[in-house]
This record gives sequence, C-alpha cells and structure tokens, in this order.
Amino acid sequence: MPAYQLSVDVTPQYLPEQSSPEDGVYAFSYTVLIRNTGSVGAQVVSRTWHINDANGLHEKVKGLGVVGHQPLLQPGERFEYTSGTRLRTPTGTMHGSYFCVAVDGEKFDIDIPMFVLDALSDSHRHLH
Repeated sequence: MPAYQLSVDVTPQYLPEQSSPEDGVYAFSYTVLIRNTGSVGAQVVSRTWHINDANGLHEKVKGLGVVGHQPLLQPGERFEYTSGTRLRTPTGTMHGSYFCVAVDGEKFDIDIPMFVLDALSDSHRHLH
C-alpha cells in the first residue's frame, strides 16, 4: 500500500432555492469525503479548484485549508466537509487537487477527480 495516499469522493447537489436561473445564477453544493488510505499520517494544507461552466468560462480557485480547516488524517481516518460554488450556466464541471504534507515531512498532491454540476438532471431527481 502506498505510504502517501488519500482518496477523495465528491457528491455534488444543485441548490434551486439559492439559484436564480432568470439571472443566470446556478448554485451548487458539493460534499467532499477525504480518507487517508495510505500508511502515513498527512495534513491537507491547501486546495486548488478548476471550475468550468458550459460557456467555457474557467475559474481557478486556490486557498489554504478546506472550509477553514487543515485536517491531519492518520491512516484510516476521514474528514468530510461541504462547500459550494455558483455557475452562470446550468451545467459545468469541477476538478482540482489538494496539497498535503505527511507527518514525516514528505509533500505530495492528491488529485480531485472531475465531477459534473448539473442543475437540469438534479431537478428531476428531487421532484416528489
């Protein structure tokens, strides 16, 4: 098993109550579950997100920590948080990376796999 390895799972959700399609504002939340699947404890120090809408607009967001935290995850530990973003189109994608520092000083990056933000399909799912 790799020493330096975190797994990242993202669950996006469209937020109709925070969106205003007539104004071109589509709000989404995304819940991220980070698990330390390696054999060495590691801290999530910073994040980089690439946000793309359907018009080809690209936004790069960099920052320290995740939701104000820099979680230190020992092997087997997990950290979950929810954040959000807004698009000018009903669909888009996000992907990125976390910069991590292991407890032994090793620095490494973890890819956040691309996921789709989709106001159109979500609205059908949440109709009751």
